[in-house]
Amino acid sequence: MKLTELLQSNRPTVSCELFPPKPGTALLDAPSVVRRMAALHPAYMSVTCSAGGSGNGGVTTADMANEVQNINGITALAHLTCVAATRDEVRASLEDLKKLGIENILALRGDLPRDGAFPHPDGYHHASELMEEIRTFGGFCIGGACYPEGHPESATLYEDIENLKYKVDAGCEFLTTQMFFDNNELYKLRRSGIDIPVIAGIMPVTNASQIKRIMSLSGSQLPARFRAIIDRFAGNPAAVKQAGIAYATEQIIDLLANGVDHVHIYTMNKPEIAGSIMANLSEILQ
Repeated sequence: MKLTELLQSNRPTVSCELFPPKPGTALLDAPSVVRRMAALHPAYMSVTCSAGGSGNGGVTTADMANEVQNINGITALAHLTCVAATRDEVRASLEDLKKLGIENILALRGDLPRDGAFPHPDGYHHASELMEEIRTFGGFCIGGACYPEGHPESATLYEDIENLKYKVDAGCEFLTTQMFFDNNELYKLRRSGIDIPVIAGIMPVTNASQIKRIMSLSGSQLPARFRAIIDRFAGNPAAVKQAGIAYATEQIIDLLANGVDHVHIYTMNKPEIAGSIMANLSEILQ
């Protein structure tokens, strides 16, 4: 199923994100993780880009997307980055996904390389260029990313909104947000004139050590209420986990109550975390 069909319905949906194991860390239970996540019956499951590319000898994005969709029967959304890819490499990836019957791609630039080797001479500067490539190739539903608080590289939120409009013009059919912890930031984005579906990305913080990395990657601001939770329970891992699940659940309930019908959980490959949140929403999602 192409995700635009799902997103056009008025029924609330909750989906989940998985990531392939890093090279050298053979996640032998990757099929088990997918199977346990699929047992929660998410609307779809996204798979991030495999670290090190397809030649790392481990589980690739395509492998895991195949496990999600063709073995477990859940619609897969494959991430595809272009920051270090040539156009031939991107087309080869599109061919691989097409052969597997994967119809949905989240098109991303990706994190800039530390050595500054960007862009590739035969590559892409922006995610919008990748979207144009995918649209020309044909056959895929194309999604993109957005930052409710503005992309860290954008000078202003207005500039970031203009860049989102370039993505829409390039073929982007839906957006998934980076993690955020204050729903008001998303409500402001919804008033910006972007007229394609926006899926709210929610990160349940269940480990206090996640905070610094989250801040550096996303630029998300932590509301005082959230900081108080971490400060109070940082020395008690079980309490942080329970509080993180409760906070994410409350965020999702507020989003659904305010007309944001589609939520994506960044699961960190932990089916038990996603399962706890979805159990908390069992009647709300009926």
